[in-house]
Amino acid sequence: MPISTSIHPRPRSPNIQIYRPQLTSVLSIVNRISGVLLSLYAFALVAWLMAVAAGPQAYSMVQAIVRSWPAQILLFMATFAFCLHLCGSIRHLVWDAVRGFELRTIYASGWLMLATSGALTVAIWMAARY
Repeated sequence: MPISTSIHPRPRSPNIQIYRPQLTSVLSIVNRISGVLLSLYAFALVAWLMAVAAGPQAYSMVQAIVRSWPAQILLFMATFAFCLHLCGSIRHLVWDAVRGFELRTIYASGWLMLATSGALTVAIWMAARY
């Protein structure tokens, strides 16, 4: 027979209302969101590849959409999401090697992950412009 909870059910852990967001928790949530976004962007990539295979008329129509400023913003976001997910995955590989678990190192690697993601995104876009 299950133990009955009184009028107030026990809170589920972690109770978000009592915790302040920290770099580690924010990066964990952002890593999950970037993974979902990358999955959605993969559908857009497949649509673009299908337009390439369909011929010049379909390709030019899709290219007109891709060159619009809203699409450019989405592409920039996709690039950042990719770089963030890549850097986060490398960080997790280091953790899988049971390294970098000191609190100072965890925060340093989190900030490094963000900075590297931003730098890689800018570098990719600058390289694409030339």
